[in-house]
Amino acid sequence: MKKTLLFAVLAGVMAICISSCKKEPQDGPKETYTIEFRQDMNVALVGTAVKFTDLSLGATSRTWKFQDGTPATSTDAEVSVVFGSFGQKNCSLEVTFPDKSTQKLPQILTNQEVELLLEQPSCTDTKGYRDKAMLELLYATGIRVSELISLDVLDLNLSEGFVTCRGKDKNRNIPIYSTAVKALSEYIEFIRPQMIAVPTETALFVNISGERMSRQGFWKIIKLYQQKANIKKTITPHTLRHSFAAHLVENGADLRSVQEMLGHSDISTTQIYVNMSHS
Repeated sequence: MKKTLLFAVLAGVMAICISSCKKEPQDGPKETYTIEFRQDMNVALVGTAVKFTDLSLGATSRTWKFQDGTPATSTDAEVSVVFGSFGQKNCSLEVTFPDKSTQKLPQILTNQEVELLLEQPSCTDTKGYRDKAMLELLYATGIRVSELISLDVLDLNLSEGFVTCRGKDKNRNIPIYSTAVKALSEYIEFIRPQMIAVPTETALFVNISGERMSRQGFWKIIKLYQQKANIKKTITPHTLRHSFAAHLVENGADLRSVQEMLGHSDISTTQIYVNMSHS
């Protein structure tokens, strides 16, 4: 059964735990409203529909739906949907979540496809070493891309073999396998000092300008190596997260441990990987 939430928005401003609608300044009598979705929901964004209605213009409405193959397919996506050409006041926002029982299972890579993808960065230059370390860490830990690019050097403890992800409510320590430790050690010791713009830079992963890597920058990197590996599946940063979790469960990992590593607040969210191992 689909779940629908309806919110009244006065003067185009709303702030709730799962979404927000804000008015953007604009010349003329019309205004643009931006609806933002963040991670605080235990439901995938794919199939979620947004209906924005301007009550001051005879209930003029516009609907937007998250589809497969867009950056909005991950549950931790930060997505903005912009609606323009509406009146100045009195609008409503209706969010319809898809029926969980009919949702498709997330796409994952096989073990062979993961190996092929991780083999693509060529450790012959700074970019190759950096990219190798990023991909190895992402698959080794299943962290979100937002967590990956937010890491600082001090969040790594390579001697003990774990990384600390710092969340809003609590931190979690996630173990790292030896291949990823090696890739990270080489990057930090020999490559990162050549790439950072200033010695005081704290970011673990930096771009070619020597500043913290962006979400968009990493998105381009993973697409590049998907093409090089000639993998036909659509790969997003979240594909590696799904693959990490599914492979752990498939190999007998305790579901509660997987939940803690992924940072899921509700184990029902992690349960999907059990369903995938049985499919």
